[in-house]
Amino acid sequence: MCAVVLSGCSVDTLIWGNDGAQVIQTTENLIKDLASGKTSDLICKDARADLGTQKDWEGRSAGEPERFVADYWDEQIPLDPQWSINLEGLPDGATPGDTFPGDVFFRETDNGLCVIDIAWSTLAT
Repeated sequence: MCAVVLSGCSVDTLIWGNDGAQVIQTTENLIKDLASGKTSDLICKDARADLGTQKDWEGRSAGEPERFVADYWDEQIPLDPQWSINLEGLPDGATPGDTFPGDVFFRETDNGLCVIDIAWSTLAT
């Protein structure tokens, strides 16, 4: 832990590398924006993402980033994402059968990452 403090690196950077840490931080910023009821400038101009409501984002946090894997996400292939990240936690008051944002997909642009899509999950019993 001392090496982290001395080097100025975050734990996320040590675990996920610079790119993965950027995905985590961008996801946290997206969650903060949407949970506060604001719009977010992190959404790609051509995104078709369902952002849901403010309540859908409350109690959520960034999970584990990974390079986009087309084998798992057929619907997102035409959107050309480079990264995906799962969301952790549940929206406040979630009950079985509720849907909520489960994974966020990012495209890399000259201006940084932008959200191109969001996959929704259903809470099982």
